[in-house]
Amino acid sequence: MTSHSIDLSRVHLVGIGGAGMSGVAHILLSRGAVVSGSDIKDSRPVRVLESHGAFVAIGHAAENLEVAGALPTVVVTSFAAIPTDNPELAAAAEHGIPVIRRSDLLGELMEGYSQILLAGTHGKTSTTSMTVAAMQGAGMDPSFAIGGMLNKAGTNAHHGTGSAFVAEADESDASLLRYKPDVAVVTNIEPDHLDYFGTREAYFQVFDDFAARVQPGGHLVVCLDDDVAAALGERSVTAGVPVLGYGTTAAAAAHPSVPVGAEVTHHEVVGAGTEVTVRVGGHEVTYVLQIPGTHMVLNSAAALLSGHLAGGDLDQLAAGLSDFSGVRRRFEFKGTVDSGPYAGTRVYDDYAHHPTEVTAVLRAAREKVDAEGDDARIVAVFQPHLYSRTIEFAAEFAEALSLADAVVVLDIYGARERPVEGVSSRIITDRIPGEVRYEPDFSGAPDTVRGLVTAGDLVITLGAGTVTMLADEILGNLGDS
Repeated sequence: MTSHSIDLSRVHLVGIGGAGMSGVAHILLSRGAVVSGSDIKDSRPVRVLESHGAFVAIGHAAENLEVAGALPTVVVTSFAAIPTDNPELAAAAEHGIPVIRRSDLLGELMEGYSQILLAGTHGKTSTTSMTVAAMQGAGMDPSFAIGGMLNKAGTNAHHGTGSAFVAEADESDASLLRYKPDVAVVTNIEPDHLDYFGTREAYFQVFDDFAARVQPGGHLVVCLDDDVAAALGERSVTAGVPVLGYGTTAAAAAHPSVPVGAEVTHHEVVGAGTEVTVRVGGHEVTYVLQIPGTHMVLNSAAALLSGHLAGGDLDQLAAGLSDFSGVRRRFEFKGTVDSGPYAGTRVYDDYAHHPTEVTAVLRAAREKVDAEGDDARIVAVFQPHLYSRTIEFAAEFAEALSLADAVVVLDIYGARERPVEGVSSRIITDRIPGEVRYEPDFSGAPDTVRGLVTAGDLVITLGAGTVTMLADEILGNLGDS
């Protein structure tokens, strides 16, 4: 058993129902810890945790620290999501109980394992999930903590029997610098989270700092198709960090100073998905991805290389990727309208909430429609996430959404931010040419979408907020017509 610098025998998690917190809670329960926590609302993740032995209070109150019958040895919080005046954090301070971040806890849980950390502005959850699926296909049974639910496994975390631990490395608050990666993957780098970092330069620097944390004998793995990630690889080579690149043949040729670890020699949309061929060393493997999009092809190459560096057999890793059925809210198929005037219309849901992500998803949708050879239109339903991000990228969001044939934009989901006077989603819709609707009434969105759809279209809901709840409603509304 690995010794810990923090006593993890009784752990209380504030916001235990969240995607990240619920995952580490499951691992703690599997390791025999007493786990308690609180959340603002009841949810399926909360009920699942309770069924596995966690003690959970709904709402935040000082007495929740003793919901498991005694005070915890440590309290865990996500400082980005939980206000510092939270009564449970105040009570912990009064009792002298240490308060740590989720990243600190995850770092403790990964001690003693070979750490595979997936970082980047976009694609962390998908790439982490693919890495897990590939390694499971190779019989490696890694421990993992992911920011989304694996469709096939129905879980976001697991305490495995293998020697590797696979996890997302979140850069949004620089918490990725808590980890000690043996394999550090950077999928791409693009300015984001400037409300925390202040400048683009500070944001970029956190990835250089992450690369410098690669452990002796380990590797930095960078996407050569992303110029900024490739430049990080080039700088790291100069600094003496072992680096391997992955990407298309053209990208590998464009960055000759970075050794190529995984080269995508071919990818083609076929009936079952996307057929991908990747060369690793002198060995080529081919697999079929069920999830569309060139960005997913690149993510799969990163997963293949990461699993191989962890000791996995390439053919078995490739078989695991072919078996990968996706992550909830990543181009997640919700259903097809069976009959009526909208018969054949398909509805999908995706977490995309940055212009680059929206662009990638809508291009993937277009590839899918084109490969099927029909005249289906793409109808995008987008909910902007955060006022700061919407103001910063309004023009870029408009350009990205213009890839759809028709667009419905909901009001901004503020999340942790307060509304900004005079700012609405019109700063996006006013820039989009063609068929576009600004829909401030959330409950009215399904009817608005129905007014734009024709039979056989592809409808996709996009955003990190409550828009996901609309996907099933839209599907039902079209079916009832």
